[in-house]
Amino acid sequence: MEKSKIRPEQEKKVEQLHTESLNWKSSLYLVSDEVSFIENLLNSYLFEPNTPNLFERLQNYETRIEKNKERKIMVMDSIDRHQKDLGGMLECTDYACDLGYFQKHEAIKAEVVDFLEKFQLLKSEIFNYAGGIMKKRKP
Repeated sequence: MEKSKIRPEQEKKVEQLHTESLNWKSSLYLVSDEVSFIENLLNSYLFEPNTPNLFERLQNYETRIEKNKERKIMVMDSIDRHQKDLGGMLECTDYACDLGYFQKHEAIKAEVVDFLEKFQLLKSEIFNYAGGIMKKRKP
């Protein structure tokens, strides 16, 4: 495609959408690190063994973490596809054409925000529970 046919504002908007997509991915990579830490915590021997329903509760958290990991992969795939499609926005000649890209971007943004909010709630629940039943070190 000839560079002269690309509108400067078009290029700027594509760059903005791409940058926002990169920020989403960065947040999701951080979630991966947090999940690794949480899994190590849940599989450690730091918990009081006589806690009622300890095993069941830890199993529940591990199951939910696995589902979270699967959903993160799906969200990341959506972002990757969207980033690849953004180049097509440069070929748009009017706002009506752009609208489809904007709508897709907003839908993925909502998906990312929902994922991150739900993960934060799960993480908070796990940390609150774990903090209450960890073995106390004796001085």
